[in-house]
Amino acid sequence: MTNPEPNATPDPSAPISEDERVERELRRRSRRGFLTAMLAGAAAYGGWRWLMTRPAIGDVPWPIRKMLQFNERVTGKLVSPNHRSREVPAATITAGGPRINGDIGLESDMELEQWRLQVAGTNLALRMEDLLALPAVTETIPLNCVEGWTTVARWTGIRLADFADKFYPAARKKAYVGMVTPNGQYYVGLDAPSAFHPQTLLCYAINNEPLTMAHGAPLRLLIPTKYGFKNLKCIGSIQFTNERPRDYWAEQGYDWFAGL
Repeated sequence: MTNPEPNATPDPSAPISEDERVERELRRRSRRGFLTAMLAGAAAYGGWRWLMTRPAIGDVPWPIRKMLQFNERVTGKLVSPNHRSREVPAATITAGGPRINGDIGLESDMELEQWRLQVAGTNLALRMEDLLALPAVTETIPLNCVEGWTTVARWTGIRLADFADKFYPAARKKAYVGMVTPNGQYYVGLDAPSAFHPQTLLCYAINNEPLTMAHGAPLRLLIPTKYGFKNLKCIGSIQFTNERPRDYWAEQGYDWFAGL
């Protein structure tokens, strides 16, 4: 029998084994997958570059801002002002106390005795004693973070609606409420229906203990119908207005409404 020459050209009509057929198909798919991945990566990078070079609206590229505004409109219509967050049994309170997340606007050396709650546009500078004269409300309720976690605590305070009715009745005719920390570093804006919701509290105690500095002493906002970043710690001033207030995280690209 004559052996084929070492450099002889393979006969294309010759049958191939199953192993070789599988190997060829894998090579073909690998090349196609690599090219597809390269094209997808290039398209994604091009889209990201285009997005980041768009003119900004409030420090956020306009396509993202438009999408956020769309989300706000949809959420604002879908979430009823009468919607209530579920209250839960005391047995579900988070062990060890609520999670501490974020310290923007907080001052560890603030003198609590010097603290006053200012009402913008008035001469009001209220002490804690003034607020404690209003009916106390306690809620055992979850607080939900946009990062995906939830903490449960027993919150005690006064309804923001009761505060407004007592100290600034004209607030009920305003469309928005804004709150700012004493140093002005953190601020939130709320629509009036959410601000005057019966579960929205100005809190001074947590799990039957006075608030700690890390949790926003001496007074913080609890608004369980919103994500946690709306729940401002250490309120220094409140504004009732018809112009939508600034909001710290909305300026960073988050949804202004932030409803649950």
